[in-house]
Amino acid sequence: MKFVIITSLLLSSILMQNSIAQEKKQKNYSNVWVADQGDGTYKNPVLYADYSDPDAIRVGDNYYMTASSFNCIPGLPILHSKDLVNWKLIGHALSRQKPLEVYNKVQHGNGVWAPCIRFHKNEFYIYYPDPDFGIYVVKSKKAEGPWSEPVMVKEGKGLIDPTPLWDEDGKAYLGYAFAGSRAGIKSVLAVCSMNPDGLSANNDDVMIIDGHPDEPTIEGPKFYIRNGYYYIFAPAGGVATGWQTVMRAKNIFGPYEKRKVMEQGKTTVNGPHQGAWVQTQTGEDWFLHFQDQFAYGRVVHLQPMKWQQDWPVIGSDEDNDGIGEPVMVYKKPNVGKKTFPVATPPESDEFNNPKLGLQWQWHANPQITWGLPTSMGYYNLNCISVPKDYNNLFDIPNLLLQKIPANEFTATTKITFNSRFDGEYTGLVIMGLDYSFLCLKQNEGKLFLSQKTALRSDKKGIESESKKIAIKDRTIYLQVKVKSGGICNFFYSEDGQKFNAIGDTFTAREGKWIGAKIGFLALREGVINDAGSVAIDWFRITD
Repeated sequence: MKFVIITSLLLSSILMQNSIAQEKKQKNYSNVWVADQGDGTYKNPVLYADYSDPDAIRVGDNYYMTASSFNCIPGLPILHSKDLVNWKLIGHALSRQKPLEVYNKVQHGNGVWAPCIRFHKNEFYIYYPDPDFGIYVVKSKKAEGPWSEPVMVKEGKGLIDPTPLWDEDGKAYLGYAFAGSRAGIKSVLAVCSMNPDGLSANNDDVMIIDGHPDEPTIEGPKFYIRNGYYYIFAPAGGVATGWQTVMRAKNIFGPYEKRKVMEQGKTTVNGPHQGAWVQTQTGEDWFLHFQDQFAYGRVVHLQPMKWQQDWPVIGSDEDNDGIGEPVMVYKKPNVGKKTFPVATPPESDEFNNPKLGLQWQWHANPQITWGLPTSMGYYNLNCISVPKDYNNLFDIPNLLLQKIPANEFTATTKITFNSRFDGEYTGLVIMGLDYSFLCLKQNEGKLFLSQKTALRSDKKGIESESKKIAIKDRTIYLQVKVKSGGICNFFYSEDGQKFNAIGDTFTAREGKWIGAKIGFLALREGVINDAGSVAIDWFRITD
């Protein structure tokens, strides 16, 4: 009887462990950062990832957000939420960036700058600027897509940060800012009229504010209408150090009066600004904005907002001076009596579906030869030849990367390196202006593992390499542990159980207008007609 009881308990324990493991595997939210605290409150940031220059709208009971994507493709991410706290990544509005001949190559810091999403006449519109070409628009009946091909709305080098407005009389307008690096002027906002279909702007531009006296680097405008006023929400003071300004006028072309409505104050949230005013179904007002955390990118915060004498106050205003400060913990938005499950953008990937996960991006328009999903439980990444003048990874387009998901996490992957020739290599990389990766390379028919690191890669920094370790099996587990401050340490395992440290501690650094990213590379020296590849079995983010 005792044996039966013990066996039964042991079996129950095994079943419970299997159930927990299965539940954890099926969990569709992050292991490392969840904003929803489960007690009716949330903590900031609501998105601890680089969704920079966020803009958001409510359509019925649904909230949608998009963000800058620069040279990363697919671009213009589309996120969905039911409560402004729990966000899912549901697609991208840009599968290829135009002009193709430009963006088939790496264009760090170029491409999609601050976008604006709107819903007009039962269609979604996203206006986005390319600072080298002008302002584009894409449209869709559904947020998930498919989205139209980009249409040039207003051509002009240095035109950025568009914001459309369809007025109550049916007329349409387009506000925008200027990139000093291209236009030669900055800290100026302008507005012009636009055709009602939203596809073509006119040349009747009017300057509505000159920020040079006290609103330096004013940019990122967002148009709204409320109580007979035209409002423009605009950040000023610079990405990492600025504040949120709001302007209002009775006429679209001004003159506008202005007021600072949110700043860092006594908080630790530097440069809180640039985002979107959203009103819930119950009439509550909220503001989504970014905070530049450098290596971690521009993470997204959610702030309560209230109106006082037709001026917004964003965040907490304990001293009642009309200028709010960011909150770190707050009661969740009232979106009605319903509560919704925890949700976060995807991070881990088992690669079990014959479709690449939404979290993955390339550094340029992807080519079919770079890699392909399979129905065999892995992603196949090919060893593409590096350019003849190769210096470091900074100019390599075929890096399969995703955003860093939290201030602290562990990333582990299982790969099988199907190299065919000497000079082929693959690895797990933390990519930015400085980068470091575990490099598994074939040399004289054998495999060796090392850490390669390049500092100031954008300035032609040369890779250094740690001592090489001989690897027996083509299947290997690679790991990086990231601590607060972007402190990274690398490990490897040949059995998936015992992990050994390798190389030196590395401090992650941001990319060009983006946060550091994590992911894979597969490259080779020289050209061949049958290059090797790496089968990525899985990639898992844990705490």
